[in-house]
Amino acid sequence: MTIKGKAYIVGAYEHPTRKAVDKSLAQLHAEVAKGALEDAGLTKDDVDGYFCAGDAPGLGGLSMIDYMGLKLRHIDTTETGGSSYVIHVAHAAQAISEGKCKVALITLAGKPRSSGEATGTKPRNYGTDSPDVAFELPFAPTIVNNYAMCARRHMHEFGTTSEQLAWIKVAASHHAQHNPNAMLQKVVTVDDVVNSPLIADPLHRLDCCVISDGGGALVVVAPEVAAELNRPKVRIIGAGEAPKHQMGGRVDLTYSAGAFSGPAAFAEAGVKPSDIKYASIYDSFTITVLIQLEDLGFCAKGDGGKFVADGNLISGVGKLPFNTDGGGLCNNHPGNRGGMTKVIEAVRQLRGEAHPAVQVANCDLAVAHGTGGSLGTRHAAGTLILERV
Repeated sequence: MTIKGKAYIVGAYEHPTRKAVDKSLAQLHAEVAKGALEDAGLTKDDVDGYFCAGDAPGLGGLSMIDYMGLKLRHIDTTETGGSSYVIHVAHAAQAISEGKCKVALITLAGKPRSSGEATGTKPRNYGTDSPDVAFELPFAPTIVNNYAMCARRHMHEFGTTSEQLAWIKVAASHHAQHNPNAMLQKVVTVDDVVNSPLIADPLHRLDCCVISDGGGALVVVAPEVAAELNRPKVRIIGAGEAPKHQMGGRVDLTYSAGAFSGPAAFAEAGVKPSDIKYASIYDSFTITVLIQLEDLGFCAKGDGGKFVADGNLISGVGKLPFNTDGGGLCNNHPGNRGGMTKVIEAVRQLRGEAHPAVQVANCDLAVAHGTGGSLGTRHAAGTLILERV
């Protein structure tokens, strides 16, 4: 069943905090929920569907439903890491199209910064029962190592350079300078990036995203509810989701699950990558962006380095403005789940509510895309095509 045109995003809110030492995770979830509902012109009593992932405390969705006092007909706690909240928007649209709910609330919150988490540089153990742990944990893999492998392989296969990757950070910093809440507001140069300390060869410190607290929320509703609200409307016209793993050793580090989720989303929407005016792309590292741009069809495989160079991702300058809030590279990366913020900024652009310095002219079509897990091992991707109504 297609979800094209069967649900609308009418509320979006990003928490302004980047370090929440005085707030609990539950409180952050509740505050972003309140912000998104107020943005939509609705209340918690209107909500009959709730969506969250593993960042929710306690019993996850069940604990948050209790904490916020929600009365529901539908709940979804799908967990796919950083892509969870892109996928949740698609699942909310699907649930609405099937009559499971009419007003879906989606919330994210995280506190990795105030908790002192070494998110990218500490070996990550997903539990002793996870089937990969016995084979991988003895070698102490880290997130940044896994992405560095992808970057090095892409360089080997296609001649991609560190300077080309650096342009992605440069573009993000040009946008972040206009965001008062961004963690890194200073505009950087290619030289700044390539001369910053190496974290995992070939990735430098400025190739890596920030670590922040915070959160965000979205409200997705049925067409009849959207028609009653006095808010700009963003229609969901295409969605795709897909996993990619190590396939029994048949590993190719140069592409992501976006090679499957992207074409599915564009096909459902009935549009092409060349029709897109703005792109929200998950940016845990610069190489993450480059590989996903190729996989989504904005350029051919291997041409990502040329595509991102010379400011082509900078709003008002380049051919494809991206992450105009500064993204995970400069703005925030709450709970290691940057997919939520990608949808929020896409909504801002389509509504014409982005900062005037980075607002894309005549922005009527946008893509929001996220990955969760690790491009170097196993991950999932979610892609949304959104349209201004």
